[in-house]
Amino acid sequence: MTNIQIQQIPAFDDNYLWLIHNGTNAIIVDPGDAAPVQAYLNQHQLQLSAILLTHHHPDHIGGVAELLNNSPKSIPVYGALADQQSGRIAAITQGCRDGDTISIAELDLQFNVIDVPGHTSTHIAYYCAQLASLFCGDTLFAGGCGRLFEGTPEQMLHSLQKLAALPSETKVFCAHEYTLSNLRFAVAVEPNNPALQTRFKQVTEQRANNISTVPSQIATEIATNPFLRSDSEDIIQTLQAAGKLGDKTDPVSVFAAVRGWKNTF
Repeated sequence: MTNIQIQQIPAFDDNYLWLIHNGTNAIIVDPGDAAPVQAYLNQHQLQLSAILLTHHHPDHIGGVAELLNNSPKSIPVYGALADQQSGRIAAITQGCRDGDTISIAELDLQFNVIDVPGHTSTHIAYYCAQLASLFCGDTLFAGGCGRLFEGTPEQMLHSLQKLAALPSETKVFCAHEYTLSNLRFAVAVEPNNPALQTRFKQVTEQRANNISTVPSQIATEIATNPFLRSDSEDIIQTLQAAGKLGDKTDPVSVFAAVRGWKNTF
């Protein structure tokens, strides 16, 4: 779909807000801050047609009310059905759950909704096959994953496995520029991964030149992200040598050990 563009809008210290547009109409994903989104809409004379929310944290929803107030028409707000029903995100007008497909007619786009609990209990992601793109909030990061504020290691691992099963060429539009710090940790936990070494060098150079490292790709994450590599013997050996993992080497135990180490790295 050559007429569709995905624009990165930086916000706060390291957030990325994603604006999808066709030159006339636009969708915004996780607008934590309204000001830069509204400025872009005004500058490019775009009409906001929908808001997609992945989870309830303020840096992802903080700008919703202002954007709605600034719009001359009613804007649908998509988010987790559970967050709508509980009132945790009051602005949601279209509650979504795993397996739902949402259609944004103004851009002729469809998004598949994927439940990905772990970072929060009600986190969702949006996959658009037409754009080969995943908008995953704080679940999967470039080189990492979100902290487990409300979910369990088992839930988060299952969520990440669902995302890893998407087509390998899928672009990963996560919500933060955490890649360099994530890869510093990844190199420590899997030091003998040549693909990871190459990626770490590339990302180090990118960040030295203030170049964004997002989006990533599913194939890249599978090859280099330790949170998708719980079956790596190198990771298991490193964890055991560091006293971070006992005799249990099942995927959930390995994932939990990696996540626990990253929390204090």
